[in-house]
Amino acid sequence: MKIIQSIAGLAFILFFVSCGEPPADEYAPNAVNDDKTSTVENVLTQEERDALSPEDVLEQLKEGNRRFVENDLTPRNFSAQVTNSTDGQYPKAVVLSCLDSRVPVEHIFDRGIGDIFVGRVAGNFINDDLLGSMEFGCKVAGAKLILVLGHEHCGAIKSAIDDVELGNITGMLKNIKPAVEKVAYDGDRSSNNEDFVHMVCKSNVKHTMEQIRSRSSILNEMEQEGQIKIIGGIYNMSTGEVEFME
Repeated sequence: MKIIQSIAGLAFILFFVSCGEPPADEYAPNAVNDDKTSTVENVLTQEERDALSPEDVLEQLKEGNRRFVENDLTPRNFSAQVTNSTDGQYPKAVVLSCLDSRVPVEHIFDRGIGDIFVGRVAGNFINDDLLGSMEFGCKVAGAKLILVLGHEHCGAIKSAIDDVELGNITGMLKNIKPAVEKVAYDGDRSSNNEDFVHMVCKSNVKHTMEQIRSRSSILNEMEQEGQIKIIGGIYNMSTGEVEFME
């Protein structure tokens, strides 16, 4: 009888421990279960998003990228998140990324449905449509941070460096050419030089950030007032790590 009682007591303790609240990386409804036995089903609410500062959002992106690099992604029930986000969305950030299929933005930052707005164009440059989308994301929808995300070995960057001309690609690459010209470098200025390509990649991210500030009085004012942050980042294709440029 005592053995049975001891086993029952041990079972209760194990049950109690397993039901304890897991540590959250950002906000309670999306708490991460370290033992990976449960999945996140809830989505970010307006109250939770509004309680975040731009600095909070940046830190969450950094932490999410760390988990991505360590292959420790948060388990999510995407079907449930689709259902739970039907009536509204309250993303915390806007990410402007390159078109490249090897840069899965939501995964890179370990984000789920309803967490971030993502705009994509080859070479992650800015145009009126993307700028308007950013204004909507921040001024109207309430996102707290804009991240311009470039990446290594970018085909658009290499094509702009080599003055590629082909259909509508020719006009598209003109948006990246200023970043090429801004790089002061006396060595091999071709796409064969990976060091130069990396320099142009960083220059392009900085140029895009400058364009956001100069071409959008709305976003520039929001940044000046501390309502949002505008930052850059370079995605390392070999490691999955993002180098943030603040």
